[in-house]
Amino acid sequence: MIEIIKEKEGWDDFVSTFDHSDFYHTFDYHMIAKGDGRPVLLKYSHEDTRIGLPLLIRNIPNTPFFDATSVYGYPGPLCQNIPVDFNSQHYSKALLEYFSDHNIISVFSRLNPFMQQQHKVLEKIGSVEKKGVVVSIDLKKNIGQQRKEFGRRLKGQLNKIRRHCYVQKAFNDDEFQDFNKLYRENMDRVNAKPRYYFDDHYFNVLTKSNSFHTETLLAKHQDTGETIGAGMFIYKNSVIHYHLSGTRGDSLPLMPIKLLIDDMRIKATERGLSYFNLGGGLSGANDTLLQFKSSFSKNMVDFYVWKLIVDPNVYQKMIAECKEPTNANFFPPYRYKSEYYYTK
Repeated sequence: MIEIIKEKEGWDDFVSTFDHSDFYHTFDYHMIAKGDGRPVLLKYSHEDTRIGLPLLIRNIPNTPFFDATSVYGYPGPLCQNIPVDFNSQHYSKALLEYFSDHNIISVFSRLNPFMQQQHKVLEKIGSVEKKGVVVSIDLKKNIGQQRKEFGRRLKGQLNKIRRHCYVQKAFNDDEFQDFNKLYRENMDRVNAKPRYYFDDHYFNVLTKSNSFHTETLLAKHQDTGETIGAGMFIYKNSVIHYHLSGTRGDSLPLMPIKLLIDDMRIKATERGLSYFNLGGGLSGANDTLLQFKSSFSKNMVDFYVWKLIVDPNVYQKMIAECKEPTNANFFPPYRYKSEYYYTK
């Protein structure tokens, strides 16, 4: 049986019972990353097994139907007491009954690269597909060993950056505005899509939520004290994520973000965290962004997504009747032009 959780108290209470959860699973993050979706947490219990699947339910315009997606990032289901011989049949039946009863015709979720039991739970329900890799620094290794695994050029670059910059944690509103300004400047420079722009409320929740820890670091120029780079890092439990960053245009050659990542790497290791997720390339591609991140570590972790077609007949009808361009590489194809569509 599926129990639907929609309110913060019940959501937070349920998430807190799992040994392994990420900030992408929290109610606060869902409320600021929901786009045009309605956040729900699907609670499943059977004997000792418990699964929590967070989703965003979206209306398909001009129809009585809905589909579901995940927040941007790395959520997927929370899993507890999944036996070695786990049989997904009972869970599958409960999920499909919920989706059918609520006219949900398709479901998509990005999975968490650091929660391997998600595959066992979902692999026989729809399809689990590899989309690319993310770069991970193993924080269980000592700080010196981590640095030995840096790319050769990175070590020299960091030495140069440290001669020109120092790192300061953002504390007050003016300093957080420095981050916001540089992040938006960065999005303008790369001609980012609208979904990558966030309002002040988004940043306020990230920095003030009690459900996870957010640290915003600023790279300050040694001579002027001006902020030339900023990065936001978030963790809950043992994995810290490089979330957002920005660099002042005239300081791009100095690459201050590399200094911020390195500084956060050291802090996270000292705090006893296990992994530092730098993320991957754009939409999972092997691009310059991935190359930038891989200079810190050659440890690549596979990243997967989950897709489920609940009602094939209605699903195909939505594609056939879609008045906008579709793309078979997107899921679901009829969401290809959606402002809140998160991944290929």
